[in-house]
Amino acid sequence: MAANLTREEWVRAFCERLGVEPPSAEEEAALLELAATAAHSSERPAAPLACWAAGKSGRDPGELRELAREVNP
Repeated sequence: MAANLTREEWVRAFCERLGVEPPSAEEEAALLELAATAAHSSERPAAPLACWAAGKSGRDPGELRELAREVNP
């Protein structure tokens, strides 16, 4: 059985398969904060669903983080 990948390795491999660049450090921080905001403001499954919606929107991660904060100020 193969060893588990680090978060960075997994994201890099997933992005490669999607044909997109992996997030920058700033984008990663904003996206992780978005997921944390969703998970802590609602039920935990809100985090991956919020990230799915974020990806569909095509908006900047920093803007998405701010919009998430507005949902539950």
